[in-house]
Parts: sequence; C-alpha cells; structure tokens
Amino acid sequence: MAIVALACPGLAACGGGQAPSAAPSTSAVNSAFRGSPAPLASLHGQAGQLLSGGTTAFHARLARLRGHPVVVNKWASWCGPCQTEFPAFQRAAVRYGRRVAFIGLDSKDRNASAKAFLRRFPVTYPSYVDPDQTIANSVGATQFFPQTVYITARGKQTFVHAGPYESAAALERDIRSYLLR
Repeated sequence: MAIVALACPGLAACGGGQAPSAAPSTSAVNSAFRGSPAPLASLHGQAGQLLSGGTTAFHARLARLRGHPVVVNKWASWCGPCQTEFPAFQRAAVRYGRRVAFIGLDSKDRNASAKAFLRRFPVTYPSYVDPDQTIANSVGATQFFPQTVYITARGKQTFVHAGPYESAAALERDIRSYLLR
C-alpha cells in the first residue's frame, strides 16, 4: 500500500478518490452575481447546463462575450484530475463571475455521465458538449485533461494551462495574471 501512496500521493488526482464539492449556497451565488453585466448574467442563467451546437454555437457565445475575459475549462466526467480541480472552479467562478466569463467544455464524454458529474459538482456556468474535441481544438485545448484556456476581453487567447489546478488559489492567481492585469 505504501508503494501506491508514493506512486500517487494525491489519490483523487489519479482518479481513485472523490473530491468534495465546494459549491456555495444559492443565496451566496445570488448575492455574488447581483448586478452582473447581461452577457455574464446569461451564462449564470444556464448554470450547470450542457449546451449543444458545436463550434458554431461556442464561437457565437465567445463573440457575445467580447469585452469580458473568458476562462474555458475542458473537462470530462471520467477524468480524475478534472474531479480534483472542479471545486476550485466552483469557488473561482463565484468570486470572479461578475467580471470574468466561465465556460466549460465537456469533451470525449457521455451526456448522462456529464449530467451526473454536474449534479455532484454544480457550477454557475454552462458547458458545451464536445464529444470529438472539435471545440477544444478550435481554442487550443488539444491533448490534456483537464485543460484551461484564457481569452482576454479583446478575444485573444493569452494562456493555456495543461493539467489540473491543485487549488482555488492557483486558479485565481492565473485569472489575475492573465486576465485581470
């Protein structure tokens, strides 16, 4: 057993554990998002939904979000590191959701599994269904799970983080560094 612990010190990060949800209460979310700009309020109104429409719908959404920085997180329900980092996204999306757009990409996944995952880890933003990674490829999130893409308010990709965020603090540091300078 010690060998397993040494090979995989953070068992949840390797897919063997269950990360706890960090979803804030409905009242905390409502308070945090009160007065959000319309394009961001539209995202909040689709919280936890899986959206179809492929690359066309996704890029149309990005166009409507122009003027707001965007964090795009590629995830899948079967991905252990995705499960590990989702609580960080639950926290950061509420903390920065009045200034930064968050969008998920559910790639290489089954809708039923993704819906169950989102019930376990509710987020305040929607995710686009991306079974063949066409959307992910269009924004440079090509190989890794999870992967996070940062897009400036002007629509320029500024950074791609490959792999999981180990903490909300690390995710928030990148949001401040790449989007809110």
